[in-house]
Amino acid sequence: MKKRILLSTIFAVLLFASFIIYQKIKIDTTSTYEIIQDDENYKINEARLLVYELNPKEQQLDFYWKDEAGKNYENFGILKKSFQKQNKELVFAMNGGMFKRDLSPQGLFIDNGITRFEVDTVQKGYGNFYMQPNGIFYLTKDNKAIVSTTNKFLKTNDKQNIKYATQSGPMLLIDGNIHSKFRKGSSNLNIRNGVGILPNGNILFAMSKEEINFYDLATFFKQKGCKNALYLDGFVSKVYLPSQNWQQTDGIFGVIIAETKTK
Repeated sequence: MKKRILLSTIFAVLLFASFIIYQKIKIDTTSTYEIIQDDENYKINEARLLVYELNPKEQQLDFYWKDEAGKNYENFGILKKSFQKQNKELVFAMNGGMFKRDLSPQGLFIDNGITRFEVDTVQKGYGNFYMQPNGIFYLTKDNKAIVSTTNKFLKTNDKQNIKYATQSGPMLLIDGNIHSKFRKGSSNLNIRNGVGILPNGNILFAMSKEEINFYDLATFFKQKGCKNALYLDGFVSKVYLPSQNWQQTDGIFGVIIAETKTK
């Protein structure tokens, strides 16, 4: 009888010890995972991306969608030809957010002070646009560039002072933090582009030259010092930047963000 009690006691102790070890492993595994996600030493090779910095106070930046006849510009090639007639030179262009089948912007679009499309406040939906929080990139009439979450934008009191705005999603960085749904080492790879605001107020545009995951794209903007950055679009993304020997003039887009200068 005593032998049975002893064996039962030993079994119970071993079972309890196994449980504690199991819990310790679980805790350690989770802790390690979180540390990896917040790894401040993780860096991105900037050669993987096409990068362009712009000072909105000194350089002419505008958002484009349709011409005076109401026809979509569609791509940088068409936009460039229209500028030639105006004695303007296209310096830089990037697609400026997601769009619907009819090429209308998905979500908010403010065009030279006029709201063409209202803010999309839907919290759940299909696709990257609805990966919350999504956000808005906008330019004020005094040429201050801002990237903010959609919720924060809705609380902005100075909406009458906005010259241009485009909505997209998800946010890449929110107040210096990488979006909580991104995972380091994710196999969700694609050509991607985005926009962030540097500490000096300049705008930082970037498009990957190769497929990249969300975590790495967000990490790039973070290591450059941006506090907030917004994903613009995926595989359709293109850039026109002759100063870096990059001239993609084809494609079909909704909103186009472009820098020009007078010839």
